Amino acid sequence: MKFTPPQLSVYFIAGTQDVSRPLREVLVEAAIGGITMFQLREKGSGSIQEEDKRLALALELKQVCHEYGIPFIVNDDVELALASGADGLHVGQEDLQAADARSKIGSSLILGVSAYTSEEAEQAVRDGADYIGVGPMYATRSKEDAKAVVGPERIEEMRRNGITIPITAIGGIAAEHVKTIISSGAEGVSVISAITAAESPEKAAAAFLAEIQKAAM
Repeated sequence: MKFTPPQLSVYFIAGTQDVSRPLREVLVEAAIGGITMFQLREKGSGSIQEEDKRLALALELKQVCHEYGIPFIVNDDVELALASGADGLHVGQEDLQAADARSKIGSSLILGVSAYTSEEAEQAVRDGADYIGVGPMYATRSKEDAKAVVGPERIEEMRRNGITIPITAIGGIAAEHVKTIISSGAEGVSVISAITAAESPEKAAAAFLAEIQKAAM
């Protein structure tokens, strides 16, 4: 699936450790609500460790994504991304080096890279990233290894420093933050708990998409 910046509009990230019911159900509801990309982040306490079960989960979720025309991205695990036929891979600064990731997945798959500083963003560009994830925007409990909050100001700084590739903002984002984040220079927002913890993932996703559309007007 070819990458386009609007696919970052409402980027849903989740693993089984983030939900209290089948992840497939939550993903379907979020897809109906209007998410534009999904990343399987099976990581941390409570996540699936067995390779065969992780692959089965990835294949199940990829099928959902493709039914709704949404790119399916795998976090950190090159082998799982390739085995499942994922549309792309996302790596953090503590994961596989982005240049190595690009060489392993080839030029046709989407590569996302987490960048905390402008220097990391510049390196991600050199390494062949299609987009970067920047954050945390606000305080978050969804990631056990979350760094100190940088806020939308970090995106503005990156844009001033010449970073032109698409950016998705992540970390503690609620629908009311979208306007500020988009005006700072991001193409979209990445959310975990705002959808997984919502009473209605469909309504939560729809609220984010509505705010993205308003911000773009």
